[in-house]
Amino acid sequence: MANRRTARRARLFGATALACLSACALPFAPAYAQTVADLAPSVPEGSQMLLEADTLVYDNDVQTVTAVGGVQIDYAGNRLVAQRVTYDRKTSRLIASGNVEIVNSDGTKIFSQEIDITDDFADGFVNALRVETVDKTYFAAESAKREGGILTTFNNGVYTACEPCEQKPDKAPIWRIKAQKIIWNGEKKTVRFENSNFEFFGFPIAFLPAFEIADPTVKRKSGFLMPGISYKSELGVGVSIPYYFALSPTYDLTIKGTGYTRQGFLGEAEWRQRFNNGQYSLKIAGIHQMNPDKFDANTVDSGPTGDANKLRGMVGTKGRFDLNPRWAFGWDILAQSDKNFSRTYGIEGFADSTHRSEVYLTGLNDRNYFDLRAMRFQVQEEALDQDIDPTSEARADKQPWVLPSLDYAYIPDAPLAGGELSFDLNARVIRRTELDSAIPGLNGPTIHGLEGTSSRITAEAEWKRTIVTEGGLLVTPLMAFRADGSYLDASSASLNAINNMAIDPDIGVAADVRSSLFRYMATLGLELRWPVLFSSTSSTHVLEPMAQVFARPSESAIGGLGIPNEDAQSFVFDAASLFERDKFSGYDRMEGGTRANIGLRYSGSYSNGWTTNALFGQSYQLAGDNSFAAPDLVNAGAYSGLETDTSDYVALAGIASPNGFSASVSGRFDEQSLDVRRAEMKVGLDARPIAVSARYAFIDAQPLYGFKDDRHEVTLGATARFNDEWRVFGSGTYDIKSDLLVKNGVGFAYDDECFTYMMTYAESRDHNDPDDVTRSVGFNISFRTLGDLGTAKNSF
Repeated sequence: MANRRTARRARLFGATALACLSACALPFAPAYAQTVADLAPSVPEGSQMLLEADTLVYDNDVQTVTAVGGVQIDYAGNRLVAQRVTYDRKTSRLIASGNVEIVNSDGTKIFSQEIDITDDFADGFVNALRVETVDKTYFAAESAKREGGILTTFNNGVYTACEPCEQKPDKAPIWRIKAQKIIWNGEKKTVRFENSNFEFFGFPIAFLPAFEIADPTVKRKSGFLMPGISYKSELGVGVSIPYYFALSPTYDLTIKGTGYTRQGFLGEAEWRQRFNNGQYSLKIAGIHQMNPDKFDANTVDSGPTGDANKLRGMVGTKGRFDLNPRWAFGWDILAQSDKNFSRTYGIEGFADSTHRSEVYLTGLNDRNYFDLRAMRFQVQEEALDQDIDPTSEARADKQPWVLPSLDYAYIPDAPLAGGELSFDLNARVIRRTELDSAIPGLNGPTIHGLEGTSSRITAEAEWKRTIVTEGGLLVTPLMAFRADGSYLDASSASLNAINNMAIDPDIGVAADVRSSLFRYMATLGLELRWPVLFSSTSSTHVLEPMAQVFARPSESAIGGLGIPNEDAQSFVFDAASLFERDKFSGYDRMEGGTRANIGLRYSGSYSNGWTTNALFGQSYQLAGDNSFAAPDLVNAGAYSGLETDTSDYVALAGIASPNGFSASVSGRFDEQSLDVRRAEMKVGLDARPIAVSARYAFIDAQPLYGFKDDRHEVTLGATARFNDEWRVFGSGTYDIKSDLLVKNGVGFAYDDECFTYMMTYAESRDHNDPDDVTRSVGFNISFRTLGDLGTAKNSF
């Protein structure tokens, strides 16, 4: 007994604690800081250790030091809790037993009844082991053995990324992998499963003799990614197999091969690289189509006509770099064999209906904004251009190059005469290689774009100040001045088209014409608003009569050899734009003449959480030429509701509740007959487990725009949740005038923290050929930490 000493309720710190466990100052903490799975972080040199236990027993006869009862050891942010910890100096082994729990500084948790490990931590053995990593992945095994400081073998192990059920911890997770052996290689950062079964909701669904994944601590590792499956009528069933190359912490490569039953093999490759101040990517894709005739002859889905439509492909790149905290440079460029390849084959990142290729430089500092970019719009539509014979090899691309577009805005910090001064600058140069003409109008065919080059620079300054009178009237005087300079280099085809819109259709131009133009617009404006508050114990209401008057000269140089209308071709006059100083959507047109806008706004809120809003008004041309009655090459003002001196009436009303219900209605009504010219109604309810939305739109016939009939369209969408995980959803768009279900789709999905599943089915129909139905089926299964299988869309 002389060689046995006992200390009661020991609490030792630093070197004393280390000495108590080892005469040679054995650094005990790494035994639990470095788990059997080799997850431990490095321990900082000179870290202090705190040992706390009910009893410390020193037995010099057998050369052991034992901590017993409520043992807790803290070291470098790591913690060990156990009922008993023994260090054997003769065998250099450390044994912790009794509800052992280890918490690493990175958050990883290890649970076991006993841990037996050597003091160099290279070898060890654990019974009834459970490991919970910081990213919520879980391992369990009957036993685990660690060898050589690298390999950890779990015997009869289980792996899952699903959290255990709190109410029923013994319940099987959504998915798990049971394996005879799970081998965790700490050097290669891989986890290998041997003789394993994949279980879904507790039922085995697949036997996997052997497979390997990256360990949970690895974010990037080379290897095959989960395959994908898709279906589209023209393409057939597609099976995709991607392979990922983790070449460096800063760059990687992904290649993917997709086999389509109807069109053959599609190859894709994407390179990505990251820098300290930005990143870029490069993607290529190509296919040699086996059956281009599977596509409808009236669409461009098949690519170029003739033999050229068999070999199709694309090259796309995106990037952005922050030059400094204020300036950024970037690009998004797509080049493809035809106008619709990327959309037809769903090339990720380039499959949008209208892709804008651009190179840009932007700057933002305080109240300064600068944006310079070159752009190219690529409309990946299905229909051919109207004036192109489907059998012809010529596929006109009428979209222009914008080289460049410049926007600059500046608002000085210091007020001027008590008001705010602002400056805006816009410039653009447009180059089009083919005349873009459309349907015949009253004065000939509308011309959406001239063949040739047109450039314009616009500078504008505005000053305004709001004055509040004693009676609550808000008076806002306004002054603005704008100047435009332009240069036009139009082809003879463009000039002939312009002259054909004139009174004498026989005028022709044989040569190209160059012209320049300068114009200006000065504006004096006054805005009056008088918000009046009405309140009660249960509600608050604000009525706000509002009036504006803008005095200015008439607009000059409209279309023709003036400034072609490239960016103000389409606009909507409604309640939202009633009080705009210039209602045109771009710079190529400017609103001229003296105009007044008058309206009444209302907003209300109630103690039960409901809110309401409304607006009603009208616009009046008081003097000068009405810009909306002066047609340009695209008849921009036609059917706008502003082409007469007294405009159509515009109105909107809306309501919203705290329980997720909302509704709104807006419209434009003929100023004489009150006939509806444009209307939109929306209703929505987002109240679990149901969410529904409905939208109805009506637009009166617009023959000069190519819409000779009224347009009525209804869109419905709904989502129903059975619980927090399961939901079904669907949507459809119905054309009332054509009696055609344009598109519809339905799907269902399951989502939780470790598993998602989605299945969708969608159809779309062509207005010109209702029997031409495009169908697509998609599904997606995602197992957290394992990967995704399939492809599916959540919108239709």
